[in-house]
Amino acid sequence: MTTRRTSTRASRDCGKAVPFPQRSGKCALVPRQAQATLKSAQDKLSQYHTGNRPQDIAQAKASLEQAQAQLAQAELDLHDTTLIAPSDGMLMTRAVEPGSMLSAGSTVLTLSLTRPVWVRAYVDEPNLGQMQPGRELLLYTDGRPDKPYHGKVGFVSPTAEFTPKTVETPDLRTDLVYRLRIIVTDADDALRQGMPVTVKVDSGERHE
Repeated sequence: MTTRRTSTRASRDCGKAVPFPQRSGKCALVPRQAQATLKSAQDKLSQYHTGNRPQDIAQAKASLEQAQAQLAQAELDLHDTTLIAPSDGMLMTRAVEPGSMLSAGSTVLTLSLTRPVWVRAYVDEPNLGQMQPGRELLLYTDGRPDKPYHGKVGFVSPTAEFTPKTVETPDLRTDLVYRLRIIVTDADDALRQGMPVTVKVDSGERHE
């Protein structure tokens, strides 16, 4: 059984490095410095309007615009030091420890999405015709052999491949098979990633 994975990545850095997961004093200081620069530029512009030359006023306006842009970038960098998961899920891996310094694009966390849950299964060519998208199937685990989960075929591979070694059905190991993705419609917390699942079709045959 496999769920979709996603990795949460540090998207921008704060001066070449981004602290995780706490906001460092350095990052928090940048917006304040930018605000001070902005205020200074505003004060100079106000002074120039009282009687300075046009070129001085133009220079002050340019300095003001630059300070505004620096402030906006500093606030964005500070915001990006907070990592937010794109969806609900289970934390699988924490690649770095709290307080570590990261470069932009570094992997911080690996998240396993809890919805949707799907099963990767394989079917041989004689039974391929039964595996049409939307076909309802029963899914059995060793932990609850008498209480199957329910699923539907969501994807059928258009190309054949040799059965992976992880498949436990002896008569399929040397055959060319087609990969299926089966969406589990009533998954619960007992269905875990990597758990072997047996798929039962209407004909009574089982494919693992």
